[in-house]
Amino acid sequence: MSEKPEKKTGRIAEIRQAYTALKSLDPKLGHWMLGAALLVAAVLIGGGFLLGGFWRWYGILVAIPAAALAAVIVMNRRGNTAMYGALDGKVGATGAALTGLGKRGWYANQEPVAMEGARGTRAQDLQGAAMVFRALGRPGVVLIGEGPSGRVAKMLKQEEKKVARVAPGVPVHLWTVGDGEDQVPIRKVSSKLTRMKPVLSKAEVSVVNKRLTSLGGLKPPIPKGVDPTKVRMDRKAMRGR
Repeated sequence: MSEKPEKKTGRIAEIRQAYTALKSLDPKLGHWMLGAALLVAAVLIGGGFLLGGFWRWYGILVAIPAAALAAVIVMNRRGNTAMYGALDGKVGATGAALTGLGKRGWYANQEPVAMEGARGTRAQDLQGAAMVFRALGRPGVVLIGEGPSGRVAKMLKQEEKKVARVAPGVPVHLWTVGDGEDQVPIRKVSSKLTRMKPVLSKAEVSVVNKRLTSLGGLKPPIPKGVDPTKVRMDRKAMRGR
């Protein structure tokens, strides 16, 4: 007997779920959304009444969807700010910042491709560890380091050599997350990636992704899809066995 296909989540349900999650980070989110909706509705309805006639009813008709759109825009803006504020300074924040890039033509995972300096298996033991995350898109390969600058710089160069070995000629960009000079703030990682100039075709990106996947080697002992700040790592993997 065949299993029933999973019911897809509707658009309204998705927005409701997003609102619930973001409100936990920004308790005033609902007030801002309501304020934006009322302001837009007041402007459109008021303008329609001032013009009179047909415009009066047109203003009322347009005000409803426009107010809803304004509320969603505010939710996205304040939600992003709250989310990145919560991520700032957290271990593995870069991986979280890369979430959702797949819909924009990028290959990126929440898990680092290299890690060094973890002192144990508990979440707090990851504090101070150096990590490198990788994103691949039409602009090329972007290696993003997180952690102590000295170790991060060394690891970025090591990963750059690995990429050049399997994908020669492909542009490789080295970034370090942080608020210092020549660093990329965590809140700007996603937007900066999507604004980069494309140099590869979609077909070339697909080929490069297969080559990068074939690199193999030891991987950080962090299970896929698991928050690095909550994971209990495998001791044998940490010892290189």
